[in-house]
Amino acid sequence: MQYRNFGKLDWKPSALGFGCMRLPCTDTAPMSQNVDEAEAVKMIRLGIDSGINYVDTAYPYHNGQSELVLGKALLDGYRDKVKLATKSPVWLIQKPEDFDTYLNEQLKKLRTDHIDFYLLHALSEERWDWVLKFKMLERAEAALKDGRIGHLGFSFHDGPSAFPKIVDAYDGWTFCQIQYNYMDTDYQAGLKGLKYAASKGLAVIVMEPLRGGGLANPPRAVRGIFESFPEKRSPAEWGLRWVWNQPEVSLLLSGMSSMPQLTENLRVAGDACVNSMTAEELELLARARKKFEERKAVPCTRCGYCMPCPNGVDIPFNFELYNAAEIYDDVKGARFRYTRFLEEGARASACSACRACEEKCPQKIPVSEWMPKVAARLGEDKK
Repeated sequence: MQYRNFGKLDWKPSALGFGCMRLPCTDTAPMSQNVDEAEAVKMIRLGIDSGINYVDTAYPYHNGQSELVLGKALLDGYRDKVKLATKSPVWLIQKPEDFDTYLNEQLKKLRTDHIDFYLLHALSEERWDWVLKFKMLERAEAALKDGRIGHLGFSFHDGPSAFPKIVDAYDGWTFCQIQYNYMDTDYQAGLKGLKYAASKGLAVIVMEPLRGGGLANPPRAVRGIFESFPEKRSPAEWGLRWVWNQPEVSLLLSGMSSMPQLTENLRVAGDACVNSMTAEELELLARARKKFEERKAVPCTRCGYCMPCPNGVDIPFNFELYNAAEIYDDVKGARFRYTRFLEEGARASACSACRACEEKCPQKIPVSEWMPKVAARLGEDKK
């Protein structure tokens, strides 16, 4: 196992962190609460025995079961071998006291008296206002002072302009967590955000290095590009190596669901060094990215000129989910995000075909024609 720098802290994390959002389950539902507890505990402990020293979970993962299972996995001395991270469910907090209510519940579920790295979960520009409104920073600082948490950070899900604002808004951040992979260099925080946070001395943790598995199981045309390389590597290995090649990355989190995934990730983490990829390897990944992008159905660039929609539809996000379903052959995952992360009034089904957005779209996308297609594709879980 390799170990890397973690911002300004005098501590080195394992290059591979164990993410507990996709633990093995006894059914196939996304983020199911039916975790295969015995297998999950076995995997987490093997990962720690193999050198992983950072484990990450969150309040809603597996409908609340992830923290409970991880708490059991860290018994028998395993808690002392790792840094433990979990996240405050910002969107559930309705008054300042709720911050402590959730934190204390998480400590109990995780069977510990402190969280080493505590994150404000899934921040956006809108949720940052929520953080300030309910004085979450003040509550977090009190928890830092009394030892319930060791360091404060945040995970991020919003457009690129919001990221530096949140980084600069508070001097107490130790670290941040962003979605980043070879397909998402210009998405959310992106490469600019990665470099900006690192320049400010923050440790940067990468989530979704394989884009929820989409990069591990690519369509045949992309797979053929990887198979053309003399050294045989799985698509997952290519994706992980690309992230680890970035010097600003402190560690990446992999949501491993099976023992073979864990074994492969541990192997690759042993020699995937910073700046180790050759020009030929990087060019091959650029070709893979181009081939993925050719599958995009709607030429939306998420510029946001179409917003706000008079009816409240989140046009760019609807197109993002639809395109993801096409690009990664993952209708099931896109449908899950459509129903989980979009309020009903923001979904494509709320489009009234008023065409106000079409007058402002630089790409001249016939939005009113596409929205019924998006709604039909993602709106219900067809068997």
